[in-house]
Amino acid sequence: MDLVFRALADESRRALLDSLSAKSAQTLGELCSGLSQGRGAMTRQAVSKHLAILEEANLVASVKRGREKLHFLNPVPIAEIGNRWIRKFERARGDALVDLKRKLESE
Repeated sequence: MDLVFRALADESRRALLDSLSAKSAQTLGELCSGLSQGRGAMTRQAVSKHLAILEEANLVASVKRGREKLHFLNPVPIAEIGNRWIRKFERARGDALVDLKRKLESE
């Protein structure tokens, strides 16, 4: 899970994940051109480096098709973070609200 948090810590990598979430199965060229339209442009080498980190964290999967390498978002590690870190805090807040409701209704 440390690799996932490290990968998500970088704004450029989050932008790549957003791009893959919006449109799956993108090539390196498509990802590069998509990033150059919003914020500052990134070189192909920089995008490749960020993709390697995302793949190492299992946030991106890639498949070679002929001469192209297609990149796909893998949402499972992010869902695991949600289950592990976010939902347990929501549960406590929900339980507190239920307790408060019961106390207010009993008075």
